[in-house]
Amino acid sequence: MRLKLALLPGDGIGPEITTATRTVLDAADKAFDLGLSWVEVAIGFEALEKSGSTFPDSALEAVRGCDGLILGPVSHNSYPQRAEGGLNPSGELRKRLDLFANIRPARSRAGIAPRTGVPIDLVVVRENTEGFYADRNMFAGAGEVMPTEDVALAFRKITRSASLNIARAAFAEAEARRKAGTGAGKVTAVHKANVMRVSDGLFLECVRSVAKEHPQIVYDERLVDAMCAHLVRNPAEFDVICTTNMFGDILSDLASEIAGSLGLAASLNAGTDNAMAQAQHGSAPDIAGQDKANPSSLIGSAAMLLDWLGTKLKDADLCAAAKAVDAALEAVLSQPEKRTGDLGGRSGTRAFAKAVAGALTA
Repeated sequence: MRLKLALLPGDGIGPEITTATRTVLDAADKAFDLGLSWVEVAIGFEALEKSGSTFPDSALEAVRGCDGLILGPVSHNSYPQRAEGGLNPSGELRKRLDLFANIRPARSRAGIAPRTGVPIDLVVVRENTEGFYADRNMFAGAGEVMPTEDVALAFRKITRSASLNIARAAFAEAEARRKAGTGAGKVTAVHKANVMRVSDGLFLECVRSVAKEHPQIVYDERLVDAMCAHLVRNPAEFDVICTTNMFGDILSDLASEIAGSLGLAASLNAGTDNAMAQAQHGSAPDIAGQDKANPSSLIGSAAMLLDWLGTKLKDADLCAAAKAVDAALEAVLSQPEKRTGDLGGRSGTRAFAKAVAGALTA
């Protein structure tokens, strides 16, 4: 056994799409002799019922011993209060494992027309551990408070260290895409420094300092509101977008929907020592257990995880397996009848996963 992966099914459609993703990775394991082993870890409502917490300490300890993580969607908005055990597993994992970079490609897929009619191939590199997200910007307590019943306040944290980390990740991504011939070698920093002069001012200061270390990469900046308009007007103008947590969350969903569908959008949470595959979309409890969910996003995310591990471990088989998973996914998506129902196809979750696994070749 060379590689141990943690599988965290989550809530809603999570168990279905994590099972589908495992089906595809098991096929990759067989084709490339990866030596995969699996550790299934209960989180979400299943863990709450068993242990009184949606993310018990035992879950964190279980994943710490693994090489990589695959996280299913969670219904954290329906959890009880934090004091009653309702922790957001996604936020907890990002913060506790220091998964500071959320890397979200938005790429047109064969046979699926982009919403604006213009092909898109870009990556949003989003800071993942602070910002306006109330569950990950304070040492103790949450970043939202109500001093009176009629006043609600939210705190935004921007640090030099996190801003430098995400800037370096963005420029590394741009450099990798430039060398691979898939990107233009360009980074666009997105901000609102005309209003948030102190916090976004610090973020921009850090990104600009990293930009000076990469003269071969074109660098520019956009205000976040204008960026939304530019993405719709001409997404081909952008290569790598570097931004803070909430702005990146919004822009990546917009870019992925422009590319064809949020249901196709892959996502990797990465730090220095750990990485976690995670679909961009939510838990869709209204279709849970009906074999209707599209597992493409999580399968694509798992391919990103294999590539990250292959690069980290200098393992050519893992990198080749990642390319094969992505190619198999592309091949199945290019056949309209084999797509899931949300994309006009006839396949259920299990049949789609089986088709992708069957299309995978070494």
